[in-house]
Amino acid sequence: MKVLMVDVDGVLVHGRPDDGLHYCTYLERDLGLRLDVLQEEFFKTHWSDVVTGRDDLEPRLASVLEKIAPGLSAATLIDYWFANDSGLNRTLLADLAALRAKGIPMYLATNQEHRRAAYLMETLELSSYFDGIFYSAMLGYQKPAPEFFRLATERVGIAPDEIAFIDDYPANIEAARQFGWKAMHWAPGSRLEDALAVFSQ
Repeated sequence: MKVLMVDVDGVLVHGRPDDGLHYCTYLERDLGLRLDVLQEEFFKTHWSDVVTGRDDLEPRLASVLEKIAPGLSAATLIDYWFANDSGLNRTLLADLAALRAKGIPMYLATNQEHRRAAYLMETLELSSYFDGIFYSAMLGYQKPAPEFFRLATERVGIAPDEIAFIDDYPANIEAARQFGWKAMHWAPGSRLEDALAVFSQ
């Protein structure tokens, strides 16, 4: 292993920072918007384009909110979403920092649109822990598409079998392995040392 790639949601970030609940748990109470309506009108319809960089988050979300929640601005919803989906796994971050200090470069490998990718690196300061980020809106493909892994590999500039990867979604693990990466499925209770043991096999 010469490089470690790390997923974000479900690995490094787990919902609300205070209690770990899903960021939309109190969406209707706080902003008057039902999650099932947001899912149907925005995520099912437009998210694929947004998360692969073919559409921009705020104007697309604004057009949807005009129909389903006319009094709610896209900026307000985005701020609420990002702030409530920012609970960091501090134990894992500390373990990753110790490994990086030994000379292992680390990158985030994640399905994100441009705004949240910047939020992760700048506001949550993950740029202090990682050498960079490969994300779906940047690459034009989202995991588990093979192109995501191909482009990330090309950009990091080493052979696929020298890249290790942790992710909580089994399909992403399988796709990474098919491309030649060493990969471990991250589950509740997983530790970095478990992953390192898998990668050394």
